[in-house]
Amino acid sequence: MAIDRLVYHPLRKKSAPPLVFLIASFGIFIFIQNLLQLIYGAQILTLRTGPVSEGYQILSAIITPIQLLILSASLAIFLNLLLLMNKAKIGKAMTAVADNPLGASVAGINPEKVILSAFAVGSALAGMAGVLVSLETNIEPTMGMNAILKGIIASIIGGIGSIPGAVLGGFFLGLAENLGIWKIQAGWKDTIAFAILILFLLFRPQGILGTKEDRI
Repeated sequence: MAIDRLVYHPLRKKSAPPLVFLIASFGIFIFIQNLLQLIYGAQILTLRTGPVSEGYQILSAIITPIQLLILSASLAIFLNLLLLMNKAKIGKAMTAVADNPLGASVAGINPEKVILSAFAVGSALAGMAGVLVSLETNIEPTMGMNAILKGIIASIIGGIGSIPGAVLGGFFLGLAENLGIWKIQAGWKDTIAFAILILFLLFRPQGILGTKEDRI
């Protein structure tokens, strides 16, 4: 929320184009990443304690208790987010501001307050995602970039602006990556992800659940 007030709010007042916001966001990301390394160091840490469990075999796949916890927590977060966006007043206000800020302000909604709330919710989701990922992998200051890129790809595949689409896109991407490296080396995983992204941008840029916008 502080980042929004200090960085994005002045840019919105100047009617900066979307590309400026994108560049600013990566600048903030790199700054915070390096600040964390300066304060805490770049050593690799872990949240895991105790011995590593072998896991359960489900349809020839091995799923660990940690992975089951991550899936369960992710499902709970997803359902609560759906309720927030579709039932809560603030969620409906976020949708209105995202669709038409001027129209929302005419209807009595303060866009700046709604945007600040959206930053709070989005940051909380990112924090919870970081904790869940850290349960499965190691922790280091640079761990976020790969998650951000995969999240962006999943959102584009599922359809920008659609919460169910983002979840569907994430599952689709995960299955495609892991089925792809079934026959080839694991180092090709990121290549598979970006190849899928290019195909969607070429043939279905609106995503799986997105709707095609009419051009005037």
